[in-house]
Amino acid sequence: MRKLIGFDEDTFDKLKQLGRDRMATLQELADEAFADLLKKHGVPIDLKDALRKSAVAKAAPDRQRGKQ
Repeated sequence: MRKLIGFDEDTFDKLKQLGRDRMATLQELADEAFADLLKKHGVPIDLKDALRKSAVAKAAPDRQRGKQ
């Protein structure tokens, strides 16, 4: 799926330079940034991450009962 995102010239120039420095495409930089943003807000990135979060949430009540 393609979507357009607008950047001011200064930001775009810095992103291009970062991509050159890291030998990464703008798409790779965007993928990394959005994955970090989703992680920060607790949104699963993929199925593996969603299953891991589900297992931790399911085990949490068991840990609470064991501490009481």
